[in-house]
Amino acid sequence: MANNEELFKKIISHAKEYGFVFSSSEIYDGLSAVYDYGQYGVELKNNIKDYWWKAMVRYHENIVGIDSAIFMHPTIWKASGHVDAFNDPMIDNKDSKKRYRADVLIEDHLAKIEDKIEKEVQKAAKRFGDSFNEEQYRTTSPKLLEYQQLIDDTKKRFFGSLENNDLEDVKKLIEDLGIVCPVSGTRNWTEVRQFNLMFSTQMGSLSEDTNLIYLRPETAQGIFVNFLNVQKSGRMKVPFGIAQIGKAFRNEIVARQFIFRMREFEQMEMQFFVRPGEELKWFEYWKQERLRWHLSLGIPATKYRFHDHEKLAHYANAATDIEFDFPIGFKELEGIHSRTDFDLSSHQKYSGKKLQYFDPELNEGYVPYVIETSIGLDRTFLAVLSNSFTEEVLADGSERVVMKIPPILAPIKAAVLPLVKKDGMPEKAREIMDTLKYDYLCQYDEKDAIGRRYRRQDAIGTPYCITVDTRTLEDNTVTIRERDTMKQDRIAIHEISGIISARIQTHYKPTPQ
Repeated sequence: MANNEELFKKIISHAKEYGFVFSSSEIYDGLSAVYDYGQYGVELKNNIKDYWWKAMVRYHENIVGIDSAIFMHPTIWKASGHVDAFNDPMIDNKDSKKRYRADVLIEDHLAKIEDKIEKEVQKAAKRFGDSFNEEQYRTTSPKLLEYQQLIDDTKKRFFGSLENNDLEDVKKLIEDLGIVCPVSGTRNWTEVRQFNLMFSTQMGSLSEDTNLIYLRPETAQGIFVNFLNVQKSGRMKVPFGIAQIGKAFRNEIVARQFIFRMREFEQMEMQFFVRPGEELKWFEYWKQERLRWHLSLGIPATKYRFHDHEKLAHYANAATDIEFDFPIGFKELEGIHSRTDFDLSSHQKYSGKKLQYFDPELNEGYVPYVIETSIGLDRTFLAVLSNSFTEEVLADGSERVVMKIPPILAPIKAAVLPLVKKDGMPEKAREIMDTLKYDYLCQYDEKDAIGRRYRRQDAIGTPYCITVDTRTLEDNTVTIRERDTMKQDRIAIHEISGIISARIQTHYKPTPQ
């Protein structure tokens, strides 16, 4: 764990040093859990958006996009359940004065018990060698069964207490488990209370004229309230989807872990409207399809896993998370939810407007069911960043840090470098740069020795470096250096664009619906 924490610190430091992510308002000592994306960060972020948008909207004929407003009618959040139910259980330690989410304290405690189980399995595997039967050991070892029983009983009690809003029992569970404050090491806890996560503000020019409105805590409701607008104006037939990328805001009790949990963040969501009764078939389709999208980036499959929800939200009849192995452990990256007809039915009830679809094949009208795919853009950014960060010791004993960002997402696609700042090389390099920059984001750099410039490009994840030297002026060839292998080849100038293009091809193609 210590190594991973060390790695996480290195990634955060690298992100700042090389212009990916800065603390917001840093010259004023920052703003807790709010971040700005720097010059390379914004390019990586835009490339992730573009890769998702193409996969969802351009490659599916029955999915279209919208961009709904952040400010919405306050009754929308009543209908969606956010006003009454968008809460996290909060608890404070009286000694450290630190605030925690009660559910996170319990989840972290259970994760430690799960770690104990894994350590016992590893010890047994070493002890028994080739004859070790892991499945049998897990199901017969008294110690492991005791640990597992504790996990199961804790989850059952915890979910039951939350369901019944029995916050006293949530506190008692924390006490019964012997959970201590990570800072003070004491068990001196306050009562548990619910904390609504929505930011509120006023709209209106005069104070007596103001209306309480909210910054949206999710982008999905903007899609649901536009369901009929899109369906009618686009002549869409069920099944069809509406996609959106946009900012959301949550007043998190404990916003931490860099850009993993922020108060202002961006979501990429798609709501897929289907016939009632067919939702679980589509839930399975999108569950597999979304994992295929992640794997198309070339990140190892071992970095991902599904986590099916044991406790379903009030609106869902199936839900799973795609979790990613961050330096802080396996955490949620994307959620796939079967939301039934809860959202459209609720908005129909609160608005008094009919939100139904007439199905010409069935010759009947109904409120469609919805499958949601919801992915955090900032978390995807962090997943790409943490998977890409690589420290290497080279054959000559020197070291380099290289960001092995999937080339299609890399902020800069190629760097154009004159070997030296004289003898016509800068002019020739500028000529090449002026040709490439209309197709790819490239960077021209003539400062420092060529080796240092290579290292700088490695550190921001540039797939190719194009070097202009004396031979270039004689035969119009350049040296092209590949980032991951550092292999260098001699190629003609007219071949550069084709090589870059081949490297940044989209590797995702959707499974036919």
